[in-house]
Amino acid sequence: MRQQLWQVVRFGLVGVVNTGTFYLLYLAFHPYLPYFAAFSAAFFLSMVGSFFLNTYFTYRTRPTLRKFLLFPLPNITNYLVQSGGVFALVEWVRVDDRIAPLLAAAVAIPITFVLSRMVLTGRGPGPAAGSAQGDDLGPAPVRVEVVEQ
Repeated sequence: MRQQLWQVVRFGLVGVVNTGTFYLLYLAFHPYLPYFAAFSAAFFLSMVGSFFLNTYFTYRTRPTLRKFLLFPLPNITNYLVQSGGVFALVEWVRVDDRIAPLLAAAVAIPITFVLSRMVLTGRGPGPAAGSAQGDDLGPAPVRVEVVEQ
């Protein structure tokens, strides 16, 4: 349980960095592109950095080509939730289009955590007890047996 809690904390830290990167890219693209195109370009560019931060820091696993190719799956879900939220907030609720991406991101974070954990570690949302991953960079459990002589 403690390991999973720290994983959630690390995911949150990566999320803050990734959101900051995304938002800076969004603001940079916003004057030159329509808001939705700026959102999409910033989202997909920040996803590459997110992959490496999540593999090395959050889940402590090695990045592989297979994981890199699968990583967009949770991010497509994230993109659909966020882009739908951005559209709804801007068009229907009339939220400023510079603020809407941050509000929409808050809804997508828990969904992205569960799905990215499954892709990058092969583990679902529950505790990682008893699951040994061959490419896990964290400490491996060691079985100690005491033998009396």
